[in-house]
Amino acid sequence: MPSKSCHFDPIPTWLLKQLKDTLAPVITSLCNCSFQSGVLPGAQKQAIVFPRLKKPTLDSTKLSSFLPISNLSFVSKLVERVAASRFVRHAESNTLFPVHQASYRQNHSTETAMICVHNDIVRAVEEKHIVGLVLLDLSATFDTVDHSTLLSVLQQRFCVNDVALAWLQSYLSERTQKFFVEGVMSQPINVNCSVPQGSVFGPVEFIGYTEDVTTVFSKHRLKHHMYADDKQAYVDVHIQDIDQARSTLQDCIADVSNWCSSRRLQLNTSKTELIWFGSR
Repeated sequence: MPSKSCHFDPIPTWLLKQLKDTLAPVITSLCNCSFQSGVLPGAQKQAIVFPRLKKPTLDSTKLSSFLPISNLSFVSKLVERVAASRFVRHAESNTLFPVHQASYRQNHSTETAMICVHNDIVRAVEEKHIVGLVLLDLSATFDTVDHSTLLSVLQQRFCVNDVALAWLQSYLSERTQKFFVEGVMSQPINVNCSVPQGSVFGPVEFIGYTEDVTTVFSKHRLKHHMYADDKQAYVDVHIQDIDQARSTLQDCIADVSNWCSSRRLQLNTSKTELIWFGSR
């Protein structure tokens, strides 16, 4: 793991690593006790949030220009890493993740998503088809994840039950965060929704939370690819069928918007784009 430290760490991470022969058995016992009891201690559910500008060119006076990055203790991230690896192994071995979800998975990346979409577009254009590609973006995605809905999805669609489900419920409940801005720390604030940005397990939970959006694309017979919360849906048709393609894309986007509402997510219309591809 990276040698990053947090205000909540009793010793710097670099020092803990030097003492790993002594401390590893202790941390292992703590980790196993957490999983066996289905409880993550409250001390491991605290975060310090550092607002980070998404891009240097954005207006720093607008809150929407910032990402809330959570700084978590080393031990909590270590436990999360074990939990995430077990969950991903379970999901991969039972083919529970969408085939075209290219984030937070081994051998999947932005390059995977780009090559797949690019290949489909080029092949369609070579066949003298027109391709309509919609780029869908969600607003404040990780921050609006509903805990009860997430637990329901993990139980019903990923078969997470018993002590594993109890541990996930404990992981999500009674979390707190402090904000650190310009050298000033806020008082603790209770967190009743979201998965922490900057955590290890949060992003993996998110792709589980949103995996069934693929049923919407399949319903409209659209090809699609996803990377985290970014979604691409596209269709290729003969040029005389372009009105039909436009109608299909519009109907699909409307259904995706309704699906987002059912997950308490929201499409970011200002960043949603439609691009047409074709030969001269």
